[in-house]
Amino acid sequence: MARADAAESPPRLGGMARPDGVVIVSERYWAFAGRDGSLREGAMPSLPAWVHFVPLARGLARLGLSLAPLFRRRGVAGRREKPLLLAAIALPFLLFVLPAPARLPIGLAATLGLGLWMLRGRTLRLHGAEHRAIAAVEEHRLVATWEGGAKPSRFSPRCGTNFAALALPATWLADRFWPLAPELWTPVAVTAVSLAATMEIWRFVQTRRLRILLVPGLALQRLTTREPALEDTRIALRAAASVLARELQ
Repeated sequence: MARADAAESPPRLGGMARPDGVVIVSERYWAFAGRDGSLREGAMPSLPAWVHFVPLARGLARLGLSLAPLFRRRGVAGRREKPLLLAAIALPFLLFVLPAPARLPIGLAATLGLGLWMLRGRTLRLHGAEHRAIAAVEEHRLVATWEGGAKPSRFSPRCGTNFAALALPATWLADRFWPLAPELWTPVAVTAVSLAATMEIWRFVQTRRLRILLVPGLALQRLTTREPALEDTRIALRAAASVLARELQ
């Protein structure tokens, strides 16, 4: 951690909170630190170079890569959990088989149920700890945060909550102004395009520091995070330290 604090440009990190620990990822590596003291490590898959230059394709590809720590052979998700996660991912693409009046209420109910399931147990505090650990990396205050002398923000502009807050209006607009004649595959295409476009908007907002567009997501984080205890923060910091140790070799 001291070496990362001294680094001029630490790697850009993301993460994911779970009831039993925290995942921290960089472009090349991931690590999961468990509440039981365990530590799992792995490498992130890489994208073909050309994908980075295709706007909508790179958005969907990045979304897929973000799930790698869950689904890889030695990943974090359990054997029983993986089918449920796959069903949740497929749900937006399958709603089109339902009658039109039923799509919205069923979609909202399923999203709410998935959110409650994902944020069960101690996840809210570990979610705040994940954000705090990543902020500590960016502010070069890892050691101080580990010792409890510093408390970086538990709110993050790169949280998936912000992505979800942008995705809802993007999906509504894509559905309302879809230029092609309706076909059986149209809802699938609308969902895919809206998610890819949201990823592009999300990245643009962050690089241009247009924080006004992140206000809804940051407000939602008051519901999806809780102030972490020092022990929660140290779990996230252990995962961050594992990734940083490999990145800074």
